[in-house]
Amino acid sequence: MNKRRRNLTKTILMLCFISPAIVAAEYKIGVVNVQSILTAIPQTEAATKKLEKEFGPRDRGIAKDNKALEKLADRLKKDGAIMSEAERTKIERDIQTRQRDLKRRAQEFQEDLNFRRNEEMQEIQKKIATVTRAYAKENKFDMVLVNGAVYYSDKVDLTKKIIERMSKSGS
Repeated sequence: MNKRRRNLTKTILMLCFISPAIVAAEYKIGVVNVQSILTAIPQTEAATKKLEKEFGPRDRGIAKDNKALEKLADRLKKDGAIMSEAERTKIERDIQTRQRDLKRRAQEFQEDLNFRRNEEMQEIQKKIATVTRAYAKENKFDMVLVNGAVYYSDKVDLTKKIIERMSKSGS
């Protein structure tokens, strides 16, 4: 009787260790690396160009005003000793006012640019998610992990396939 119990216990323990491997083998799992997809697809480049077109003039305007401010500061530095007190004070105030204005404009510009960049990236990421879901359903995947695996083999890496699909769709 004891021998039978030991054998039964051994069998049960073996099944407990083998069972998860059997269950895991029944699932089809894939992994995608969204960062790699974002750097490889044409939609990201198109979004970058769109943002450049939208924010380029404003950026160049800030850069132009910054150069003008630098010239004014250089003039004060060079000619400050020979200027009248009133003229020097006027230029110093003008420089301070322009610096504050330029700093505020640059900060607003950066906030607006970051906001729009995030909007564009969210749209692209939604498209990536849609394409990934469609691919997973078509190929009967049970689960697709996004940037969440410590290790995975090329066999389960779907990144290249998603890049191909995103490149073909182009929009």
